[in-house]
Amino acid sequence: MNLFDSLENNNKQIPLAQLMRPKSLDEYLGQTKVINENSPFLKLLKAKRLFSFILWGPPGCGKTTLARLCANFHNANFVELSAVNSGVKDIKETVDLAKQKLREGIKTIVFIDEIHRFSKTQQDALLPHVESGLFYFIGSTTENPSFHTVPALISRAQVIMLNKIDKNSIEKIVLKGFDYLNKTYGEKKLDNDALKTIIELSQGDARYSLNAIENSYFASDEIITKNIVEELLQKSSVRYSIDSHYDYASAFQKSLRGSDPDAAIYYLAKMLISGEDPRFIARRLIVVASEDVGNADFRALLIAEAALRAVEHLGMPEARITLAQAVEFVARAKKSNRAIKAIDTAIADIKSGLDFLPPMHLRDAHYKDASKYGFGKDYVYTHDNPEYKQQFLPDEIKDKKYFT
Repeated sequence: MNLFDSLENNNKQIPLAQLMRPKSLDEYLGQTKVINENSPFLKLLKAKRLFSFILWGPPGCGKTTLARLCANFHNANFVELSAVNSGVKDIKETVDLAKQKLREGIKTIVFIDEIHRFSKTQQDALLPHVESGLFYFIGSTTENPSFHTVPALISRAQVIMLNKIDKNSIEKIVLKGFDYLNKTYGEKKLDNDALKTIIELSQGDARYSLNAIENSYFASDEIITKNIVEELLQKSSVRYSIDSHYDYASAFQKSLRGSDPDAAIYYLAKMLISGEDPRFIARRLIVVASEDVGNADFRALLIAEAALRAVEHLGMPEARITLAQAVEFVARAKKSNRAIKAIDTAIADIKSGLDFLPPMHLRDAHYKDASKYGFGKDYVYTHDNPEYKQQFLPDEIKDKKYFT
């Protein structure tokens, strides 16, 4: 370390979130589904069995911390790379280091933060070394690995899903950070309403909660109040990634299908304030009006189509009213999926080989030589004889029923 490095470290202000990182698995909070006595993950760790895995979860849920704790548990060499700053060159240097450590009897864990930002080429560069066991790979991502990670890498790494940290755990984390600040910088009080506000606005993000208590502490005189917290934080940002786009759209449609207008309006609100294109939402309404309401109430399709036109003419924020109106109608409407079942069954039949020509009497007879082939012969004009039972399906499936 040179003089400049020493000066840099002395002048560095380490965030409270960094200082409060758990030092052992016993201190790790908020992920009881992954870290508990009966979890396969913990059993593998205790069995001293290293394996590659990808941690998928929202910001501040403990992905990086868990990766570091796993390395500490195994006394492994821990190499941390960021997908934002690292490239294939860094992977090659890591490979050389891993070989050297392996000769010393030390295993290496390579942790790549934001693995979804790695290109396909960069991800492919990891494969042979993970396959050979030269090093073990841990990735972290806020995005669905199925969409952002190459299949070959997923097949070599277990995907472990982490959730937002629960409120009780966030409270413990905040109070632990507050206790550290009190012992380090002097005693202050934390108003209970201020604590509740931090917990609510954190939305399960431990890093956010610790940043909030740290800033509130230094912005307060003797008591950290709710007003101070709200003034500093103002409002919690709405999180909405590409995965959220699909997840909320799915929940929205399923709520409409399940005739739950309250759930549907909630997901509508979430999508709107997250910046979702209201035209996309209106198109989803049209899909549900056809797929799930169908002819049980044909007005649903008319209202959904009208909502799309209104969105295009009005724009936001007024369009929210039209969408809400259409959402309630479609959600409360009677449901029938006969139309989609009928068309999908017919398509499946044709693809499976039930691909037949129309009966001779239904074929086009509007050209000169059609009568030579028998096309149109014996066709009965329905309006002239509405009672006549005429065959319309091909001969091979003449008794087939698609609408049941």
